[in-house]
Amino acid sequence: MISQELNDSLTRVGKGSDAGEVLRRYWQPAALSDELQQGRPVVPVRLLGEDLVLFRDTEGKLGLIGRHCPHRGADMCYGRLEDNGLRCPFHGWHFNRSGQCVEQPGEPEGSRMHEKIQTASYPVVEKNGIVWAYMGPGEPPEFPNFDCFRAPDTHVFAFKGLWECNWLQAMEVGIDPAHASFLHRFLQDEDPADSYGKQFRDKAGNTEIPMTKLLRDYPRPEIQVEEADHGLKITALRHMEDGRSHVRVTNQIFPEAICIPMSREMTITQWHVPIDDENCYWYSMFTSFDKPVNKELMREQRLKEHVLPSYAPKKNKRNEYGYNPAEQESETYTGMGLDINVHDQWAVESMGAIQDRTQEHLGKSDVAIIRYRRMLRAAIAAVKEGREADLPMAGGLDLGSIFGPISNDSIAQDGDWQKAAEEADDARRGQCSWDASV
Repeated sequence: MISQELNDSLTRVGKGSDAGEVLRRYWQPAALSDELQQGRPVVPVRLLGEDLVLFRDTEGKLGLIGRHCPHRGADMCYGRLEDNGLRCPFHGWHFNRSGQCVEQPGEPEGSRMHEKIQTASYPVVEKNGIVWAYMGPGEPPEFPNFDCFRAPDTHVFAFKGLWECNWLQAMEVGIDPAHASFLHRFLQDEDPADSYGKQFRDKAGNTEIPMTKLLRDYPRPEIQVEEADHGLKITALRHMEDGRSHVRVTNQIFPEAICIPMSREMTITQWHVPIDDENCYWYSMFTSFDKPVNKELMREQRLKEHVLPSYAPKKNKRNEYGYNPAEQESETYTGMGLDINVHDQWAVESMGAIQDRTQEHLGKSDVAIIRYRRMLRAAIAAVKEGREADLPMAGGLDLGSIFGPISNDSIAQDGDWQKAAEEADDARRGQCSWDASV
């Protein structure tokens, strides 16, 4: 259990809040590139409790500025995209990418009032299907040399989904290796040959055992957590009766991302991005170490479960997540279908908009969650005390030297699980068509 004061400190994200000020020191996903390709390239963005509008100007460059016109507060999402900026339809005030008002056509001839009018604006860059925003002080940091950023666009597919809960509980489910043996338990195993684009449907390591069976048969993983430049490296060991061990390496990327294996071919790097205190988006980058990603198929798979333009899941608390008691008896542990995103969504949304951690009881299997919260608390203290060099991935660290992070499933034949994980990763990177060397 923790105090209400500490729970607020770890979860609230508005300007000046403890966790919010930490998150503002890192690049945040603001929108999918796909969202700007649906006709008019102007989309609303609510990020860290701020209402913004993202647009691509006539030069093809991106701007992210305040959603409400500084004149009388009209919604700039309906602005006229012209003259290399965004013009408010109410009185014609015109803003460029930096949020500077450059024209007030209704004001007296020769007026220089516009020079003093500035709306909020944040730097944005586009990387492999996601538009990223930096909302903190000073110059934005570099991007780490993660696989999802190094891989060519052909080998990365990006998507997002809405969850109606606080970002922290959404992120914490991804650093909890034990839950997969229960929440994602399938009582019948699908053919791994039909696994493309689906998590936990591959074979375990270099065996013929479906991942679903291995997770079901070995529900008590030994969990080891190590600090790393990117955040935390989490290793879950499931020791089998024949002396072999299944080794699953996942990662927490500070402050709010995870990197996990999807299959032997792909990894998922996923950010849990606060919309505000009570809602978040997950942004996933699926990175292939083998063939180019079949983006059309993966998009089609996910759009079957989501509605546009909100990217809200079709299964949600208003329709009981598709819960079916008959299915729960014979097919899945949850009775909520085969999409594991729905399982995670139910788990984190059912905690409430912001989980009441004054009532929780963490166990030994929650070691990664405990370590992460300590890391977040240390980061909050560092920002408050002006020690920003002490933040993870800061302090002069060469972010270009932070690779990976390594995320895979492997089988240790002789108990040497570190060697098994390294060999599995080396083999995957060795056959990669792009430079995945570490």
